[in-house]
Amino acid sequence: MSSAPVPDHDQVEATADVSDNGGKRISLAEVERAQSVPDELEKGDHANYAKVDEEVAKYTSAARIQISPEENIRLRKLIDKRILVVMIATYFLQAIDKGTMSFASIMGLPKDTGLVNSRGEVSQDFSWLTTCIYITILIVEYPQNYILARVPVAKYLSFSIVAWGGVLACHAACNNFTGLLVVRTLLGLFESTCQPAFVILSSMWYRREEQAERVTYWYMMNGAQQIVGGLLAYCFTLITTGPLRSWQWLFLTYGIISVIFGVFVFYWMPDSPMRAKCFTEEDKHLMVERVRDNQTGLQNRVFKKEQVWDALTDPQTWCYASIQFTTTLPTSGLGAFANLIISKSLGFTNLQTQLLAMVLGIYIIIVLLSSVWLVKKFNQNILTMLGFVVPSFVGTILLMTVPNETYAQHVGLLISYYITLSFWAAQTLGLSLMSRNVGGQTKKTVVVALNFIFWSAGNAIGPQVFLSRDAPTYYTAFATHLGCYSALVLILLYFRFHLVRQNKKRDALAAAGAREAADAQMIHAFEDLTDRENPNFRYEY
Repeated sequence: MSSAPVPDHDQVEATADVSDNGGKRISLAEVERAQSVPDELEKGDHANYAKVDEEVAKYTSAARIQISPEENIRLRKLIDKRILVVMIATYFLQAIDKGTMSFASIMGLPKDTGLVNSRGEVSQDFSWLTTCIYITILIVEYPQNYILARVPVAKYLSFSIVAWGGVLACHAACNNFTGLLVVRTLLGLFESTCQPAFVILSSMWYRREEQAERVTYWYMMNGAQQIVGGLLAYCFTLITTGPLRSWQWLFLTYGIISVIFGVFVFYWMPDSPMRAKCFTEEDKHLMVERVRDNQTGLQNRVFKKEQVWDALTDPQTWCYASIQFTTTLPTSGLGAFANLIISKSLGFTNLQTQLLAMVLGIYIIIVLLSSVWLVKKFNQNILTMLGFVVPSFVGTILLMTVPNETYAQHVGLLISYYITLSFWAAQTLGLSLMSRNVGGQTKKTVVVALNFIFWSAGNAIGPQVFLSRDAPTYYTAFATHLGCYSALVLILLYFRFHLVRQNKKRDALAAAGAREAADAQMIHAFEDLTDRENPNFRYEY
């Protein structure tokens, strides 16, 4: 198909070809006409349009449209430009905004805000400045997901970015623990929109085989913020005069940038393929069609209580939630205390610590890119996740057992600290599997909400296991992390067994002649069926 703009549908037929059940070639325009004549479709299997969202139904066809590889690449590039770029930039801003507290911890914030105890050490109150964010997310996560399923996603995301940018800038005005606690809580409220929105956007715009790579691209901004954040934090550290402290300039600058970017997202990012005024009507039809294979639905604003029960009784729901809990508990603690561990525990200077954070960011990016490369090459998501947990065991055990006396040991323990973060691959691939394997919009809302409730719980608990009395070795925290990695391995082994078994059951149905379990046309793909209601659905693992 040509990538040039096409005339109006009423003037000419679209150039995409589809095949009906009889093998006859028909045009997209004919498919659209057939869509408006249900009686013609009753002669054979057809979609039940009563179950399809009205907005989606306007852009779906009665028969499957065959999109050429070249056309598919063209469409994907258009989507990447409008959607992926925004997701990457948004997540980078959120990650760097969250990372400001870790960098500020060695820029004088604890002393200036009364978070230093009588021994001159950072008090336990500092841990609560991270924990309060995730307690807030824990409380508001389901309401946020409920709202996201019923409002224009991009517009709501834009509002959230502007709001958290304003709150971040307000950090610069805080001079005590109470003030910091208030702004950190509000930060959690507005940032709770980001990741659930991205899961929805990934499943709405991208094919299943594209989602792992796209989720990894925006998730690896956690590493990018370590690189850029470390360099910028060092630059802000050089500010020693003026009306504001260096850490205050850090928060104020990042906050203003976030507000400006949020306004840009409002104008640049479309809410869905159906509402994307930046694309032609022809392209919008094809963008909806290209995600037919996902069979996870595209949009449906009708609340279905039976899908809530489906979500709560589905083992994969609790597997996703458990993966997030066992990975975020170590992540949040290591993130909040990263610079304190490197500077105090491992014996590096503040300047060295800021720069070494950049190396940590590079390692995180390498881990995430290599994990998605392995998934694309071998199509083994869960086995890849298991493989990346192994270095986390090794690094943590070394941190707990190797003495820190010589320069060589300093370097060795620093490398050990880096490789503990290898488990992030499991966290990222878990999110991408959730977007690919959960069908039904109400069910997806519940699964995503539970996933991020557990994500929040892990993040809230993580900093609390770094006890001030254990500083600088934090033995209790690292022992807890080993328990999380062990639990994660067991969860992943069961999860893979469960998904393999479910696929075998559906393959057996198809082999026995059940047409609904072997529907190559994906006729019911947009009917808002859950993955368990749709026997034609196959899980990725």
